[in-house]
Amino acid sequence: MKILSFGAGAIGTYIGGSLALAGHELVFIETPQAVEYLQTLGLKLNLGLDERRKGQAEFQLQRPTVHFCSSIEEALNHGPFDVAIFALKSFDTQAALEGMRSYAGSLPPVLCLQNGIDNEPAIAGLLGEGKVIYGTVTSAVGRRGIGDIILEKLRGVGVGAGHPLSERLVEALDGAFLNAKLFAKPADMKWSKMLTNLLANPTSAILNMTAAEVFAHDGLYRLEIDQLSECLAVMKAHGIGVVDLPGTPVRALALATRLPTWLSKPFLSKAAGAGRGAKMPSFHIDLHSGRGKSEISYLHGAVVRAGQKAGVPTPVSRLLTETLLAMTAGELPLDAFSHQPEKLLNRLGK
Repeated sequence: MKILSFGAGAIGTYIGGSLALAGHELVFIETPQAVEYLQTLGLKLNLGLDERRKGQAEFQLQRPTVHFCSSIEEALNHGPFDVAIFALKSFDTQAALEGMRSYAGSLPPVLCLQNGIDNEPAIAGLLGEGKVIYGTVTSAVGRRGIGDIILEKLRGVGVGAGHPLSERLVEALDGAFLNAKLFAKPADMKWSKMLTNLLANPTSAILNMTAAEVFAHDGLYRLEIDQLSECLAVMKAHGIGVVDLPGTPVRALALATRLPTWLSKPFLSKAAGAGRGAKMPSFHIDLHSGRGKSEISYLHGAVVRAGQKAGVPTPVSRLLTETLLAMTAGELPLDAFSHQPEKLLNRLGK
């Protein structure tokens, strides 16, 4: 296949680079500064975690195996493309779509691998429903630099059924050692992935604590259960099911919210720590990067919005969203709740 990748971030490099190693033609769109760097050094992938790589850990991809372009117009000169990979941070979606607007008629169908449930509808609003393929990534990938990643936990990739390219994409992704699986109900897949993204994410950022520290605190553990329960209630109200994702037992995660604490806590603690590899949760990374952006509006905020539509209360998700957004905007200092669990719990009325 000939594939266009919007960005060479952690997921874009991992998915696009793996496909290139499997013989597919990849063209990446990046900023001019990043393109200059990538044209010199290429992509670097450490995939040694995957035993199927037969002991080889480091892979490097350079022109002409892969191409790097600094604009959509330049990239389209390498077309036509079969599909595009869209794996940007959710807070960058709208800006990216504005840049795509003038070329909407020339762009291929888009496989959206972003977290959250709002991105596919936004892409469909620009390109049309027939040009959006729902996807998700459960493998943990660390970013060492521009176009330079390390596979930290091998799980897989989900692709929503219903698009003419869905089955072909699963075959291509699976052939690139990406452990792809087709899901009959894309909404179930996307919401189930979002459920896993909620764990110890805003609490870690707000409190400046690791996921392990969050789950070791009894009050915070109950808070984690409450936010998961809110999401599950919203999903049920909208007729959305919980499904296991590649390498990720999401149904067991949902079951844990109904179990006694002594039984559920060890499982959830392990899931929260292992799910992100060696990294701090993403909200913590974004908050302390100083970029002034957070994906919480697209995760916990999406739970709140969907809850409003269904008449399901989501007080914990709402307050976590509002608190982290205030810290992101500088309305609250970064150390407002640092290592102060009781202060946050009091604000939540816990």
